[in-house]
Amino acid sequence: MKRILLVVLVLVFISIVPLFSLSATDLSFAYGKWAVVGDRLYQNDLKAGMARVDIPAPQAGIMEYKFNVRYEAGGTDDMHAGFGIHLFVDKPAPGKAWGNGNSYLLWLNYDDNAEGVTKGLSAQIYKSTGNSKMELLADIDLNQYTYLLTKDVMNMIIPVKMVVNGFNGDVKIYDPTDSSYVYKFNLGNTAPLTGKFISLRTNSMGISFGM
Repeated sequence: MKRILLVVLVLVFISIVPLFSLSATDLSFAYGKWAVVGDRLYQNDLKAGMARVDIPAPQAGIMEYKFNVRYEAGGTDDMHAGFGIHLFVDKPAPGKAWGNGNSYLLWLNYDDNAEGVTKGLSAQIYKSTGNSKMELLADIDLNQYTYLLTKDVMNMIIPVKMVVNGFNGDVKIYDPTDSSYVYKFNLGNTAPLTGKFISLRTNSMGISFGM
């Protein structure tokens, strides 16, 4: 059971945040109610559908990302919520937007009434090619693990380490308690990836991020 739970945590928290400065002066709050409190970055608007903050983060070659994440509130009224991160963003969208320049969005989604994608819990990978254009590259059904998402698990601060090879798109996410276990996937890029920003975003829920 312990092994199953650890695998679930790696899959569920597939959206990752690179090591970033939590100085508010470094952040651009595009949409939502973001705030730095102590050593954590919070998004507190439980109704905002496309909340996003943009963070300067030059990216090229092989990148190592570290973060921790914690569920705070929301997503229970209509059973529709999500959060994720855009990697390798060239130019963030101004304000509220569906896409986010040229980037890759790693997204955790829960939607009981989803159309065209998995209903319930899923991990998704999108390729953004404009502020209103995103292509769904992968939709991973995680419904077999929803019974493990208890209140105790949701309240945990989950540490994550990820290595992304910008040359070939290989992604490795390490087990937060056993670095010998790695979850792997590929972004499918045909040219080396570079970016000037990462962007955190949420949908109808409160999330906090830390280092």
